[in-house]
Amino acid sequence: MYKALADAIRDAESQGTTLARVALEAESRDQGRTVDDIRSVLHRALVVMRGAVAQGLTGDLRSASGLVGGDAAKMRHGAAGPLSGTPFREVLARALAVQEVNAAMGVIVAAPTAGGAGVLPAVLTGLADARGLSDDAIVDALATAGLIGAIVAERASLSGAEGGCQAETGAAAGMAAGAATEMLGGTPSQAGHAVALAQQGTLGLVCDPLGGLVELPCVFRNATGSAIALAAVEMALAGITFAIPADEVIDVMGEIGRSMDVRYRETAGGGLAATPTGRRLARERLVQIKRSSP
Repeated sequence: MYKALADAIRDAESQGTTLARVALEAESRDQGRTVDDIRSVLHRALVVMRGAVAQGLTGDLRSASGLVGGDAAKMRHGAAGPLSGTPFREVLARALAVQEVNAAMGVIVAAPTAGGAGVLPAVLTGLADARGLSDDAIVDALATAGLIGAIVAERASLSGAEGGCQAETGAAAGMAAGAATEMLGGTPSQAGHAVALAQQGTLGLVCDPLGGLVELPCVFRNATGSAIALAAVEMALAGITFAIPADEVIDVMGEIGRSMDVRYRETAGGGLAATPTGRRLARERLVQIKRSSP
């Protein structure tokens, strides 16, 4: 697999093809499997993603702590706001939906992690459904997203414990931005700029889950991460470029993660988790979980 997005972009453009195609062919060579086999695996992942979106949007789920649940349905059916009726609002609802399923111990696809799993399915299925695109187009986009995620893992990290939430929700935003840009007709270079535009907007994002649970603020960061991804897609497709290449933005993310105080790396020792309200909620809800455990 590629270790630099610039190399993948170069190969795609020199061959007159897409990042999805070079990603699938590279994965086929590395794994000794056919492209069709890999696409079949990605299609199964898409089925799980769609299932999580649908389940979360029912509004019936609650997490064990009771802190999370029902907000995806509110986002879809609640009072009209300035983005009502747009794909943007639908994407936000889907991101919340997947994370509510995760918080309720349902089945999701870690993309790239459980904590950041709502961004990619929300952006890709939301935009594809709005544009009437096929599942095959989404599968291609998932291949592109996988390529981007693998490069982030190689050059930096996908772990909140290592790099903060910039390595989870931030990486997910970059994956979704690049993949969606290509899915909507953007060039490989535009997809690269979308990755850079998304990830630069999440640099330094801390991982500060209340009580160590992947609930607050994780669920809502997936919605804001999706919004950042959509902004990056809009900018990239409009022809806007980012002066710092995506690989260098990813490198900076890794550098920031390594220098980040341990309180801000999934320990619940700082950030929102350490606020008076955060600490109180964590105490109350953890007691509630213990009481409800068999």
